[in-house]
Amino acid sequence: MALITLEDLRLDCGRVVPRIVEFIRAHVEAARARGVVVGLSGGVDSTTAAYLAVKSLGSERVRALIMPDSRVTPPRDVEDARNVARKLGVKTYEVDIGRILDSYRDSMAFFDPSHLVAQGNLRARIRMCVLYYLANLEGLLVLGTGDKSELLIGYFTKYGDGGVDILPLGDLYKTQVRQLALHLGVPREIALKPSTPALWAGQTAEGELGMRYEEIDLVLYALFDRRLRPEEVPEATSVPKEKVETILRWVGESEHKRKMPPICKMAT
Repeated sequence: MALITLEDLRLDCGRVVPRIVEFIRAHVEAARARGVVVGLSGGVDSTTAAYLAVKSLGSERVRALIMPDSRVTPPRDVEDARNVARKLGVKTYEVDIGRILDSYRDSMAFFDPSHLVAQGNLRARIRMCVLYYLANLEGLLVLGTGDKSELLIGYFTKYGDGGVDILPLGDLYKTQVRQLALHLGVPREIALKPSTPALWAGQTAEGELGMRYEEIDLVLYALFDRRLRPEEVPEATSVPKEKVETILRWVGESEHKRKMPPICKMAT
């Protein structure tokens, strides 16, 4: 069996960029929206999505929202997001969501500050609400920044960063988004920065997942693009069987995140 390597995930950026640019433009026009709003985190996905939005619509039709919680968001990420917004020339709003989170804490007797996941997901959902408020206010679509790797393994918050109108990067694996970012001229320190949702202090994606995106992407590519059987993947990718099984479990357990809620149908 031929070995699958990251070279198999090499993008033809000259073909991909126009396709995404047209995708964004077509959906904005179909919705009769004035433009898009993107949550800028200072990471590779949101930065790449913003670059593509500006290329598609022009800077005057793109809004950026920078939404740190100053208690957990790395200052470098905030500064990177600001620099990207300035470079792209987009109108930008900055909201410290920590104060909004405090309002939830003060309003709910059952609030548990020790539960990192529940609190982290709440941060993501607060950001979604702020994005949609601005979108409603200015007649915009919410531009999602999730990539194929995150979508397939469920590494996103349901009705948080998963609550968007369009996903221009949704068919590109994380390693491919990094390729695209470099092609577009995204600064290397952002394009190659370790991914983190920054939902709690010190969180990194690969630290939480326990494996590198290079491994995750190879396995997902083997399963979903090459259509290999799960038992064939370890040999084809050189990723250990235990990690392949973990990735398969993530895909299965997160299936509900990729679907509309089930409806109890009534017999006619």
